[in-house]
Amino acid sequence: MASSSRNFRIRTITAGVRLENAARLGEVEQALGFLEMARSHFEGREYEIQTLRIATQPLADYLPDWTSRAAFGAIEGLDRLAAAERVVCSIGPVITDDRYEEGFARWAAELVQRTSEISFSASVASARNGVHWRTVRSAAEAIAAIAGASRGGEGNFRFAATAFAPPGTPFFPAAYFTQGRAFSIGLESPRLVQEAFLESEDIGEAKRILGSRMEAALRPVEESAREIALETGWAYLGIDVSPAPGLDASIGGAIESLTGEPFGSASTLAACAAITDVLRALGVQKCGYSGLMLPVLEDTVLAKRVVEGRYGVSELLLYSSVCGTGLDVVPLPGDTPPEDLGRLVQDVAALAAKYDKPLSARLFPVPGKAVGEPVRFDNPHLTGAVVMELP
Repeated sequence: MASSSRNFRIRTITAGVRLENAARLGEVEQALGFLEMARSHFEGREYEIQTLRIATQPLADYLPDWTSRAAFGAIEGLDRLAAAERVVCSIGPVITDDRYEEGFARWAAELVQRTSEISFSASVASARNGVHWRTVRSAAEAIAAIAGASRGGEGNFRFAATAFAPPGTPFFPAAYFTQGRAFSIGLESPRLVQEAFLESEDIGEAKRILGSRMEAALRPVEESAREIALETGWAYLGIDVSPAPGLDASIGGAIESLTGEPFGSASTLAACAAITDVLRALGVQKCGYSGLMLPVLEDTVLAKRVVEGRYGVSELLLYSSVCGTGLDVVPLPGDTPPEDLGRLVQDVAALAAKYDKPLSARLFPVPGKAVGEPVRFDNPHLTGAVVMELP
């Protein structure tokens, strides 16, 4: 990994492939070659690349018998290839329309047990059909089943109920593509956001400075991406400009630099809206969420404020009305029934449908844990927190 003095990282270069058959991985192998070339191009310009990812079209399009034993074998083959090449892979939304899929929960739990690099989703709202009420039930049952089948419930790191997620999204688990030989880029840029806010005296000035800084930072990224597209023939779909946090780059801390108050205090909503306004106005080619992400267990400041009791699930839903993720890696009681999980997923789906924007629900029931109890995880991308109460 190249070192860089920049105040942001490229979280992912995600390559999209269209598979004709899950057992024929020639397109995936070509994508692996493309990703290595793209990585070298960016690292030659001193960008830090965290991950390389591959995403397919929706699973049933190339594996219509996805519930069969043979289908598991094909997905495991893809997983082995991804693990060997040190990439992660999304097989897209498994359910894309509004239907209750008998056995989906059992299938999802087995999938996370039998693979290590595979992410997937279920679509619970779309522009065509609005809220997918029946799929909400399938997704909620899957969340509960995955939690019970994985240590610490960590299997849900690789599954999400998605709403209005567009193709070409580089971030997982929502990522899927409808065209092959295409790519998009996702960022980790909270440090850039925080530096802009530390130089600002009010929200208006903060928005102006942040917009200018992000434009200056992202234009060269886009220029490099277009060079890669021209050289390889792969289509460049854009940058997901969401300032995704990491354990050493907190969006919660950036927001606190603007408000001067702990995350969850009054003015947090205004700060979330201000960041979203800036992201929407950026002049680069955008894709995916391109909104503010607030993943509780992936951000040390957000997790600390949960421990302090400064905000809850209802506040996260409120912030989702002006930002771009939904409920992301939210720790919940391990005994939460699927019906209650479904109500939360419904709320996220309804928000997405109301405001015509991508949101998702990546919920983390933690087996054996109750509200207020501390939680720790083996996953190196997750931090500790306490279990949150359902509204």
